[in-house]
Amino acid sequence: QPFALLAGGQRVLVTCPPNAGPGQKIRFQLPVATPSTKSIESLKLNYDSIKDGWTRTIRVTDMKFQWVRMDEQGDVDLDSRFNVDRSAYVRRLLFLEGNDSRMRTGVLSLVPASEAAVDSKVTSKPDGTGREIVGYSDIVTAQGQDFHDKTRWFNDTCSRLTVDWNEGHMRINVRRQALLSDSVAAVMSLGRDDLRKIWRFEFMGEVGVDAGGLAREWFQLVTEQIFDPDNGLWLSGDGNQMNMRINPASEVSCPEDHLVYFRFLGRVMGKALFDQRLVSGHMTRHMYKHMLGWPVTFADLELVDEEYYQQLKKITEMDPSQVEFLCLDFTTQEDVLGVKKTVELIPDGANVEVTTDNLPEYLEACLKYRMLDRTKPQMTELLLGFFDVIPEPLLTVFDFQELELLMCGLPTIDVDDWMANTNYTGDYEQKRASHKVVRWFWDIVRDDFDHEMRARLLQFVTATSGVPSRGFSVLQGNDGNIKKFTIHGVDPKTYQYPRAHTCFNRIDLPTYGSKKLLAERLKLAVTTSATGFDIE
Repeated sequence: QPFALLAGGQRVLVTCPPNAGPGQKIRFQLPVATPSTKSIESLKLNYDSIKDGWTRTIRVTDMKFQWVRMDEQGDVDLDSRFNVDRSAYVRRLLFLEGNDSRMRTGVLSLVPASEAAVDSKVTSKPDGTGREIVGYSDIVTAQGQDFHDKTRWFNDTCSRLTVDWNEGHMRINVRRQALLSDSVAAVMSLGRDDLRKIWRFEFMGEVGVDAGGLAREWFQLVTEQIFDPDNGLWLSGDGNQMNMRINPASEVSCPEDHLVYFRFLGRVMGKALFDQRLVSGHMTRHMYKHMLGWPVTFADLELVDEEYYQQLKKITEMDPSQVEFLCLDFTTQEDVLGVKKTVELIPDGANVEVTTDNLPEYLEACLKYRMLDRTKPQMTELLLGFFDVIPEPLLTVFDFQELELLMCGLPTIDVDDWMANTNYTGDYEQKRASHKVVRWFWDIVRDDFDHEMRARLLQFVTATSGVPSRGFSVLQGNDGNIKKFTIHGVDPKTYQYPRAHTCFNRIDLPTYGSKKLLAERLKLAVTTSATGFDIE
């Protein structure tokens, strides 16, 4: 039976030997350097403070990072049955050798979070061989730093992994009028070692030397085209058109090579991150979680499909004895170009009725299908391409909000436009922007918050750092309609900290008695929201 403990200042997961008895001493080794106290405390803040109890720790048997859930007594929660409030799942990607030496294949699945693990070291070669570049203690130290320092550490590590110019470099020649097809042909012809070489770009027929500007333009143009909904590979999010989601019917739009485009995009996104370039396209939140190997929960379903989430939630709240009268089975309906299609959530699901006894398994199957299974082939290729470039352990230092900022860049936020297109409700409805707490709020956003903190505030309230091209006046809610940024006044006795409702672009802001207290608690809420830090 596994149990968690602190050893040498590190939280570790230990499996009790089968022949161990009460009072018996168990010896184990920690073959790593002990991180500093500051690093350990930072690790606790970012991982141990997940509100649903999930924490990331090191597994002593093989020194891999693993998610475990701690109960209220601090023990490992071993309950394996699905629970809408406690259960979480992590994508697991098993790499396999392909027929082409340049292309790995893989098997992608969504497993209980405690079964997923990731290496805690990075070597100099993409295939895992070579000298060790980064170890566990390096990752722990970097993870405890702020976003800017983490980014600097990540970029410096990628520079150490870059193949020296004299050992080989790549020239990518493309025609502007055939940019996407030429780029796919060029990038997909490369081996994994080539993806860490220095690339130079040339637009055929144009005079220009790539000193960085052409590379920046290429990454922006290519990702703009591939994320374009008109190409049929991606769709605008159901609730927020700034967030792109994979089109489950992409095979219908591109029947011959749709998966090639997803492998290509994964490589492009990985190379952009590796080379400190930006991509043009924000994705839905659970996509970033899959890239990081972070837990997805039942609550994440709300941002994917709010109506579907509310329907399932009502089932969990109804009288258990009435579940069988809903006449449900283990199937779901998909709309493919206007044609209804029945999808079985489990083998022979059409012949399995949903009952009170198997309701947890039904909810689990619904969550897995929406979060991964409906787009598993596309997501598999995207992740395979991404990890052709980026060593997965390096990403463990970031949360999913930071990954979005790292890939898409810090947005240019016009605070005046933001203020002009904000609604006020609750305790702020009468005085609106003239209320002293509202004035403090905007003073903090304008004067105290830097670009990163403004972007994080936007992520906290709207679930994305993206700003609509036409400004905050066309900010959308989760139903696709215009829902302006809203500040809702609440009594501090009700909530001690600001709370966000991303479906409605609303922040519940307590009527604090001082500007200092507002600044402290707003910053804490915004910076810990990625991990679901329970600050109540």
